[in-house]
Amino acid sequence: MAKPVARPGLVIAALASAGISSAFTQTMVTPLVALLPGIFDTTSDNTTWIFTATLLAAAVAVPISGRLGDLFGKRRMMLLLALPLTIGAIICALAPSLQVMILGRALQGLGSGMVPLGIALLRDVVPKERLSSAIATVSSTLGAGAAIGLPISAALIEFSSWRVLFWAAAS
Repeated sequence: MAKPVARPGLVIAALASAGISSAFTQTMVTPLVALLPGIFDTTSDNTTWIFTATLLAAAVAVPISGRLGDLFGKRRMMLLLALPLTIGAIICALAPSLQVMILGRALQGLGSGMVPLGIALLRDVVPKERLSSAIATVSSTLGAGAAIGLPISAALIEFSSWRVLFWAAAS
């Protein structure tokens, strides 16, 4: 267990940002639902795997990342999980086919393990008297990320290329 840090506000802000990014990643393809079959010249049944792969990867990553965080350190695992999140977004931005897009989205799903690790990290580094509000702040960013992610995604898709959406997620 790490000792409380001198500036827990910075940790809370960083974890809130990660929560927004995670929620955005989960919901950013929603405005693309109707366009995906045309983009990849396939059926809508096949394009549902773009969503399913992300959720399946997240379902696997969340409990495993928690255990790995206990073994190797929460901060280290959070940084490690940021890699597939970013690499997955780049793969999606460059995706020439449905299969490549599904692979990229699965990699993005692995990044979802950052959320519970971040909340667990708060318990280690935030003073006890600020812990409840810190957890509430980080947890609320999940809803906020989804709420702002949908209109931002829709605007990017409407006024730009769908690929820009994934480049934005990678940055």
